[in-house]
Amino acid sequence: MSGILYIVPTPIGNLEDVTLRALRILKECDLIACEDTRRSLKFLSYFEISKPLISFYSYNERHRLWQILDKMANGKKVALISDAGTPGISDPGYTLVKEAIGKGIKTEVLPGASAVTTALVGSGLPTDGFIFCGFLKRKPGKMRKELLELLNLQKTIVFYESPHRILKTVEVCLNIFEENARICLAREITKKFEEYIRGTIKEVLEDIKNRQNLLGEFVVLIYPKNDECKEI
Repeated sequence: MSGILYIVPTPIGNLEDVTLRALRILKECDLIACEDTRRSLKFLSYFEISKPLISFYSYNERHRLWQILDKMANGKKVALISDAGTPGISDPGYTLVKEAIGKGIKTEVLPGASAVTTALVGSGLPTDGFIFCGFLKRKPGKMRKELLELLNLQKTIVFYESPHRILKTVEVCLNIFEENARICLAREITKKFEEYIRGTIKEVLEDIKNRQNLLGEFVVLIYPKNDECKEI
């Protein structure tokens, strides 16, 4: 009898955001696949959950994939979690879900925390249509090419960025989009120092230039056409 694959979101900062269903599944499953076993162990210990863990991240994904599929083929219930948020969204998970579905293994995805949707709603930018780009290319030239392909979309553009690259990234955005196009930088979402830095790209760039430290991972949101967003 085939087992089950559960995709279980974990909090992106505030531990109170974990769902009751997520906790139940994690207590009932036979094995938990996670990015960083040490980090996941702290999370699970907080909720007094003790289960066997197996690491599953980008560098060992191909090797571990078949081990996990074999466990489910033999009737085991496996829960996949990431370090924070929903697995598969710029985190390992896509290949496991794809292969599990292909092999007829029951797959259940639990709703839960996601930095993308949280930042989108809190940004004040249009939410009726958006495109999520994960992490952009690191080299400015390749990043510029990616953003140029999105220039004429009348949708909110969403991507992740690290604190040590955020200034350079906003500078690239200023060179591509209109200087009065709207941007929002969401950082430390759901945590104590949560902040949304909103304004035109030019205004936000001047703001972060004057800051000593910008800590925390960023969700960057841009609406390319300012005339469509005047009411915000």
